[in-house]
Amino acid sequence: QVQLEESGGGLVQAGGSLRLSCTASGSIVGVNTMGWYRQAPGEQRGMVASITRGHITIYTDSVKGRFTISRDNAKNTVYLQMNSLKPEDTAVYYCNANILPRKPLVWGDYWGQGTQVTVSS
Repeated sequence: QVQLEESGGGLVQAGGSLRLSCTASGSIVGVNTMGWYRQAPGEQRGMVASITRGHITIYTDSVKGRFTISRDNAKNTVYLQMNSLKPEDTAVYYCNANILPRKPLVWGDYWGQGTQVTVSS
């Protein structure tokens, strides 16, 4: 069984920084694209950043220049370094990964349980 475990959320003042981590564990054959999504109250979940196994990255416009996504393929772990945080970054952040488990041997999208990030003004 595949699991994504997130850590690193919390409360921070505007202008501060946080680093989120997410590790995929279980009976895994391969991990393709990994990414972070967020959902604020009353809003739809949207992509924040994604990174391919070859380290090609994509960011949503509102976080460009402030957030950095990276990954460690050997550890099946993805990180999100968030700098210059703003109150509008407040949301639940979810890790997402495209994973090939041993059983069933089918690529699928998996989600973490979410971690709260709150930025105070």
